[in-house]
Amino acid sequence: MANGWEQVRNARRVLLERNAELEALETALDRLCGPGGGPATARRGGLLSFAAPAGMGKTALLGEVRARAAAHGCTVLSARGGEQEHGMAFHVVRQLVQPVLAAYNEAASRTVLGGWYDIVAPALGLVADAGGSVPDPTGVRDGLDWLVTRVAVQQAPTVLVLDDAHWADQESLSWLTAFAPRAEDLPMLVVVAYRPEELPRDAAPFRKLAERHAIRPSLTPFTCDAVASIVREAIGGAAEDKFCTECWAVTDGNPFEAVELAAGLRERGLKGSRDDLPVLRDIASAVKGKGLIDRLDKLGGAAVRLAWAIAVLGTSATPDITAGVAALGSESAVEAVAQLREARILARAEAPDGVLQFAHPLIATAVHRAIPDALRVGMHNVAAEAVVEAGLGPTVAARHLLEVPCQGDDWVVHRLRQAAREYARAGAPDAARRFLARALREPPSPENRAAVLFELGSATFLSAPEVTVNYLREALEEPDIDPELREAVTYRLAQALAHTDQLAEAAALAADEARRTSLPGTRLRMQAENFVWSAFRADEPDSAARSRRLTRLADHLTGTGLAERYILGLRAWDCVVHGEPATTALRYAEAALVGGLSWTEDNRGFEVPVAVAMTFMYCDQPGRAEELFTRGMAECERKGWRGAHLAFGHALLGYIRYRRGALAEAETLVREGLRIAERVGGAVPAQWYAIGILIEILLARGRVDDAQELADHFSYGDVVPNAVVYPDSRTVYSELLLARGLHRHAEHQLKAVGRRLEARGMRNPAWCPWQLHLARATALTDSPRAVELAEEGVRRARRFGTATAVGEALHCAATVVGGGRALKLLAEAVRELEHSPAGYALAEALVDHGAALRRAGLPQDAAERLYRGLEGAVHCGADGLAERARDELSAAGLRPLQLHSTGTETLTAQERAAAERLALGWPTSRIAEELATPETVVTRLLSSVCRKMGTDYAGLPRLLETAAQGVAPVRPPLG
Repeated sequence: MANGWEQVRNARRVLLERNAELEALETALDRLCGPGGGPATARRGGLLSFAAPAGMGKTALLGEVRARAAAHGCTVLSARGGEQEHGMAFHVVRQLVQPVLAAYNEAASRTVLGGWYDIVAPALGLVADAGGSVPDPTGVRDGLDWLVTRVAVQQAPTVLVLDDAHWADQESLSWLTAFAPRAEDLPMLVVVAYRPEELPRDAAPFRKLAERHAIRPSLTPFTCDAVASIVREAIGGAAEDKFCTECWAVTDGNPFEAVELAAGLRERGLKGSRDDLPVLRDIASAVKGKGLIDRLDKLGGAAVRLAWAIAVLGTSATPDITAGVAALGSESAVEAVAQLREARILARAEAPDGVLQFAHPLIATAVHRAIPDALRVGMHNVAAEAVVEAGLGPTVAARHLLEVPCQGDDWVVHRLRQAAREYARAGAPDAARRFLARALREPPSPENRAAVLFELGSATFLSAPEVTVNYLREALEEPDIDPELREAVTYRLAQALAHTDQLAEAAALAADEARRTSLPGTRLRMQAENFVWSAFRADEPDSAARSRRLTRLADHLTGTGLAERYILGLRAWDCVVHGEPATTALRYAEAALVGGLSWTEDNRGFEVPVAVAMTFMYCDQPGRAEELFTRGMAECERKGWRGAHLAFGHALLGYIRYRRGALAEAETLVREGLRIAERVGGAVPAQWYAIGILIEILLARGRVDDAQELADHFSYGDVVPNAVVYPDSRTVYSELLLARGLHRHAEHQLKAVGRRLEARGMRNPAWCPWQLHLARATALTDSPRAVELAEEGVRRARRFGTATAVGEALHCAATVVGGGRALKLLAEAVRELEHSPAGYALAEALVDHGAALRRAGLPQDAAERLYRGLEGAVHCGADGLAERARDELSAAGLRPLQLHSTGTETLTAQERAAAERLALGWPTSRIAEELATPETVVTRLLSSVCRKMGTDYAGLPRLLETAAQGVAPVRPPLG
């Protein structure tokens, strides 16, 4: 391979004055493929970008990239942005990927893409129908990541080449911008070329990536010597220096203009003498702009019309379609193509797909701009019909219809709506919005106007829900709207209002529609929607009345329809937040699930299915809750809903693991939820949930500074959301204040929480323990009030009836009561928590009970509690609690787990955590999972422990086991 590559490279004409660019390319290819095209020890890719104004030779340079990559044995994925196609979603992605999948039929493509087929096939152009579910853009990008990563690995080494990236469609460029940094860790080199001054505003992330993270050799204009070389190669070595210098001056060293000028000189038979200078300037003026158009005009009307048609059609310019749009017969079209190629206006080589192409993008731009306005509009109109007849699909036709004046044509509206549905199915809502906005301006017929407004509102929902509100309000004002459509519009409008922090308006809208409609099914559904948005309002004025209405309605339902199951699910959630017996909440939750509650039901939210799953968690059935979350998240992933839905799923699944005591695993899940929420952008509710849960986890792990840093980064303590979130944001922030010793600040926050929740009857300490935290906050300044708050918390917990709620309330009461009564309360708390799934809460109660027993002079009893608490803390990943347990053991004269008994330096926190888990018999894989650390890091930590303890790795477990068994009290000295 190396010798063959050398022969090809040596035979290839070297590009003039592009040594730095070619050296950068060769360095990148050597890194990817091995020096000289030989085997690479570790294939590493990266990003290489060429940025320069038009005509600077970027396309020629990328041609060299493709040739050299092929000579190295690379798989080459190639695409080019198009000035006429930049509004066509995934146009560039399809160019890159379709050749890879071209050999497969649908069945084979399904096999290759696996579970991603239904998500990415529309974006790739493998299917054109608008049926099936609509994935979100995040899901489509994830699917493209998976596919291109697979290609990069299976067909390694791979080179991805994108020319004219400034004209790439928004969806493709956004995907590539996010994917390109991964090339560093793949056997893939990404090479892009673009005009920096023509990058659109929304391409700012791409510009930042290319400027900061890519290898960026700079393309500069040719020197006078390079232009002279081009001229003399074209017209002979006798060309005079002054003539060549003038050629350089009139082209400003622009490579495209220099080559075109040289070709013109050769055609005119010039020799490059001083006498040729006047003719030189005439030829130079014909290279670009008006001169180029004058040159085209001289070819005759047929050639001009054909060139115009190609400029209008872009990548759809097959010979047959082009001839039809140009109104030429086949023979005339063939003759015109030959003329245009001879004049270097069209590329001489046939494109692989038979599409007619201009010799350079500058020519295409000049020709398109030269078409008279009225004629250009007419040609786009003809082109739209022509591509439909040719079977190229509604999205290709719709591109042309965007250029046609509005005239109330139902055919235009129909095609634009078709294209919008196709783009929605492909996960490109912004493209769908553009076509629907144009359809609305057409305008549609009165009977279709409400439907177009609804589709337009739905297309803007993810990116601009406030705009959605306006469109949907307008749709509801349309006369004689179809009842089924009206129900869908009302639901979507309520959802958009809720997502723009207008929950009161959302609830009122649903209530009004429930009263207005005469259809029983619609009425029940709107009642359910009213209950949903009312329940999640933080400022609901009469929560008790709404709960009574909900109870009366739910008690008469059997769950036979989806709306009934939603109401039963809401009743279960209402039981939880108001602190009704857990058995009642579970009864309604089970009834809601009998017929199924999908997370991805069309035209339904997932708030109620999530609330039902969380009901099981609060009712001490976390296993059932995890089962529902796992099923719901898998359902979202299958449909390509990998944005806000998945962010919520990860965050709340992490909350369930936190409540069970698996703190390291919980932290990993919640951080992933936060990452997804930030990636989606604008997913504020999901982000808010994740931040609050993560703060609670960090506090449980003893990382108070990390929790404060997180809160500061997101201004968590400064903003109070209008929606109900759990865990309650002010309560979480108060926990952070308490952990920092700021009791008065916490007291102020918690009193505000109490006023808000008490007014709504939300009194379940399992759902929001504000009362218990307020008791701790006031214990030092108002002990009687603290005791009163804690005892009320215990009463409420007993009413709810779960072991976790009762145990945690008793634990709190013990911390504010003190004395002998505190020992009894702590003992009772431990007994309750031993029957609960709350591992961390049990470990914390054990440590506090042990500490209280030590202070009461009962060291043997204290030992049993403290060692159990220590083991539980280590198992949960609660490093701060484990450290406190060790301190209590030392204070009691007991020997905690000694891991530095050789007299060496004290172990670091990470080393101690890893060693303690090893002493408990855990394998390194489980230690890595619990510490959220790679297994290789755990191995290094344990090796460090070996050095400090004076043993080898084989003897470490036994030494640790011996240390862990040293639990007998240390006898005090006699006398």
